[in-house]
Amino acid sequence: MAGILIFAERLLFWVISLSVCYSFVFAFFSLFGRKKKYPVAVKQYRFLVLIPAYKEDKVIFSAVESILDQDYPAEKIDIVVISDGMADETNQALSEMPVLLLTINPVASSKANALNCAMEHLERKDYNVVVILDADNTVESEFISEINDAFYSGASALQTHRTAKNMDSDIAILDAVSEEINNSIFRKGHTCLGFSSALVGSGMAFEFSWFANNITKLNSAGEDKELEILLLKERIYIDYLDYVIVYDEKTRKEGAFYNQRRRWLAAQFESMFAGLRYIPQAIFRVNLDYIDKIFQWMLLPKIILLGLIVILVIITSIVSIQLSFRWWLLFFVLLTSFVFAIPGFLITKRNIRVINKLPVLFLLMFINLLRLKGANKKFIHTEKG
Repeated sequence: MAGILIFAERLLFWVISLSVCYSFVFAFFSLFGRKKKYPVAVKQYRFLVLIPAYKEDKVIFSAVESILDQDYPAEKIDIVVISDGMADETNQALSEMPVLLLTINPVASSKANALNCAMEHLERKDYNVVVILDADNTVESEFISEINDAFYSGASALQTHRTAKNMDSDIAILDAVSEEINNSIFRKGHTCLGFSSALVGSGMAFEFSWFANNITKLNSAGEDKELEILLLKERIYIDYLDYVIVYDEKTRKEGAFYNQRRRWLAAQFESMFAGLRYIPQAIFRVNLDYIDKIFQWMLLPKIILLGLIVILVIITSIVSIQLSFRWWLLFFVLLTSFVFAIPGFLITKRNIRVINKLPVLFLLMFINLLRLKGANKKFIHTEKG
């Protein structure tokens, strides 16, 4: 019995160590410099901006207005709002704005369905770049110009820097911190080492012709994961524009956090299992970006990782101080990676105090792991207000 427990402890240590070391390496390299801006383009491309809006009456107007306020020729930007489940008053107000309003009532609401509907109903097809935003996003006036510069210089797909619009509750602060850790590890750290950036669901831009040819392949609530798989299979590099900001409204309540993470986890695991089939071919073709992506999706979520290590530190410290040393070391390495990954502006006394919420979020994430079935088949609305 003792031998089995020792084997299980060692196996668990090495499994958890992989997640910790992966985070540490990319968090460390995220420290090396801010990405240089692309040179100013001499040509202005035509943009299509798609904004799926599922019951987003409270926030949709801010998103639209921020795109209308771009320092880019208005005649070269078409905004399409895909309205699903919004009030008639909201739709009426939107129809009076210089946007293309598409009202849909699908059997199953999801961002993938909304994007497909929008592409099917487009009257013109001469766009160069398509941008996807969430209805609660707002952007700065140079947003489209900066993306235009990147595509003129040869980009085919990119992710901009999504950051918190609000930090007005403990959960919103932790959500904001989590987003920035992901930005450092899975986007900035990756591109610093030559790997593709991870996508995050909004603030994304793609070459229009590629997107139009592939949008029909999306069929889940994890459309960003599906897009990553499609891009990386074709060895299309996903750039990360750290200096182009998209403000995203963060969840304020535990229940909203639970629903959001449940959907994200379900999408991650489904994408991982679907993507495993291509791994032998990716290894044969030395497609490192694709291999890295599948491995990335196998890693434990950060909150689960931190919670497990803390529990194992406590247990091993009680059982054997000598045995606990390596768990303490792993705990220190994980915390160091978080320090590397969290921007300085988020490290404040107010934000540090919300650490007491972490045990609750750990329990919510653990419960999520047991309730993933069906969460990736429909859109689970995340209430922000």
